[in-house]
Amino acid sequence: MAPPIDHPCLHLHVLPGDFFVRKLEPSQLNETLKSLFQDSKDDGSSFLSVTRTNEELSVCGKFQDGMPEAYKELATWRSFKIAGPMEFNLTGVLSGLLEPLKRAGVGIFAVSTWNTDYILVAKENVETAIEALKKDGWKFVNGSE
Repeated sequence: MAPPIDHPCLHLHVLPGDFFVRKLEPSQLNETLKSLFQDSKDDGSSFLSVTRTNEELSVCGKFQDGMPEAYKELATWRSFKIAGPMEFNLTGVLSGLLEPLKRAGVGIFAVSTWNTDYILVAKENVETAIEALKKDGWKFVNGSE
């Protein structure tokens, strides 16, 4: 059964700014965190996700002035946020969000947090993604799309 996408916790926000996705070696965790936090400022809209496995270090976040230049070059993504917070027993939310994007041929990078999910799409696919999600019945917070 599809989630009740008309519930306010499932409304979508298109976050402002450009986002990056980067893959590094697992051993680069400490230097990566230091370089990302050293000069960046939290303007109230920051986002940073770091996942380390024995195979890789995945870093995804909102590009901010002061971050290393390499991250600016990778800031070719935009982010959708499900409003949240969502209960853990609410199932099918992420798959319900991804299905219309799949049909529209929009590739994604997904990040989950305790409260919600974030979906990154290439900047050139933002309008296609919004159109596909609206057509599927997803609601956007006023002014965010």
